[in-house]
Amino acid sequence: MQEAEIYLFLGPEAGEKNEAIENMRKNAEKKNGQVDFYKYFVADIRVQDVVAQLQNESLFASALFIVLRNAELIKSKTDIEALSIWAKGASSSANTLVLVSDENSIEKKLESLVPSGHKKVFWEMFDNRKEQWLRDYFRKNGFGIQQEAIEQILDMVENNTESLKNECSKFFYCFPHNYTVTLKDVDKILSHNREENAFTLFEAMADKSQSQTERFETCLEILQKIRLSKDSSGVMLIAGLTYCFRQLREWHALHSKSPSPTDLQLKQAGFSGKMNQARYKNAASVWGAGVTSSIIALLSATDIAIREGGQQLEDTRLIMMLYSIIIKKGLFCASYEK
Repeated sequence: MQEAEIYLFLGPEAGEKNEAIENMRKNAEKKNGQVDFYKYFVADIRVQDVVAQLQNESLFASALFIVLRNAELIKSKTDIEALSIWAKGASSSANTLVLVSDENSIEKKLESLVPSGHKKVFWEMFDNRKEQWLRDYFRKNGFGIQQEAIEQILDMVENNTESLKNECSKFFYCFPHNYTVTLKDVDKILSHNREENAFTLFEAMADKSQSQTERFETCLEILQKIRLSKDSSGVMLIAGLTYCFRQLREWHALHSKSPSPTDLQLKQAGFSGKMNQARYKNAASVWGAGVTSSIIALLSATDIAIREGGQQLEDTRLIMMLYSIIIKKGLFCASYEK
């Protein structure tokens, strides 16, 4: 019996995940002809509406290809049953559903709907692989790059190939073919033209050269720039901050086992590069292990509140979140304070 075209892609490596989805979409077009492509986020659409679309198929194309992101949020019995009914009857359908999550697992009953051969976890690249990936990426595009420049890029850019591609492509417009990118070039192109994001916000939150009040004011300015940018989603911002604070938790755990870990131990734990190590060393002096765990819980609670409450109070919730992390050391704000 033919398996239903339902897939599950998990894990933090966004670039390889997106490439796999695009290859699947192209294969679906080769197999079925014209395919209608849709991309949804669980927080923005009812799962039962997606199922209805899959069941009704398309009036103008031979097949549908639907990507449903943030699949870890699908937890209700009604939604899972609706997807189960479609999956059981979809073996003869050309329609494809790809469930996507940055987490490493989702609701077990939902995951059980996906054939074992249709599941894949896209793990974050190891440090040695990231360096080689960057070197190969520049070479394929006709450029060289110095080792120091590679380390600097990995310190500055979010840890997945999607972000690395977006940032590194800037060099190809600024320098001639066969040029070798240097550390000075990275500082000039990425540092001076760096867009604000969750990672620059995290650095500002942990800046010990400023007082708590100054840090809070600086972070409010960064938050405003992020909210005015193309990547203005509060949910995505919280996801980035959660990654940073989970890394900080790993830093604390590593140093609790070995007060002075070696460079090899730091690299194996995901802290390669002097800038990256300095970043988390500073953050660890601002937030201890217990406070870090409280902040992660606060981020999760804010994420849920934004998803459930919609965009109306999103800015207010994000500001309260920053205040709680910077001023209150991870404690929830129960009331307004003067």
